[in-house]
Amino acid sequence: MEIAIGELSHRTQCNIETIRYYERIGLLPKPRRAGGRYRRYDDEDVARLRFIRRARQLGFTLDDIRAFMQLDGADSREVCGKAQVLTRAHIAGIRAKITDLMAMERVLSNALCQCESGQQPGCPIIEVLSRD
Repeated sequence: MEIAIGELSHRTQCNIETIRYYERIGLLPKPRRAGGRYRRYDDEDVARLRFIRRARQLGFTLDDIRAFMQLDGADSREVCGKAQVLTRAHIAGIRAKITDLMAMERVLSNALCQCESGQQPGCPIIEVLSRD
C-alpha cells in the first residue's frame, strides 16, 4: 500500500520538511512518484523514518544513523558488534555532556548563592559570565 507524504508525516510524527531533508541527504530513498508528480511511500519507508526519528530522539547524529542503516543486511553478529561500537561511543559522549552540564550547574549555583547572599560588591553572576 502506498501513501502520500502527508500520511507518512502523520504516521511517523515527522515534519514534512524534515522528510524532504532526509531524502535530499540520502537517509530516505528517493520516493516513487505517482504520475510523475506526487511522492509515494510504503511500509518500508514508514519503518525507516520511525527508526531515524527514534535514533534522533536518543541523540544520535545523522552520520551515526547512516552508519546504523548501512549495517542492514549484514550478518547479525557483525551488525550487533558494530551497533555496540556506535552505541558505546554515543554513551561516552552523553556521559561527557552530563559531566559538563553538572560542572556548569555548580558554577552557576555558586554564583547565584553568592549573589543572593549580597556579601560581595557587584554581581557574582555577571562576573562568572564575564570570565573566559
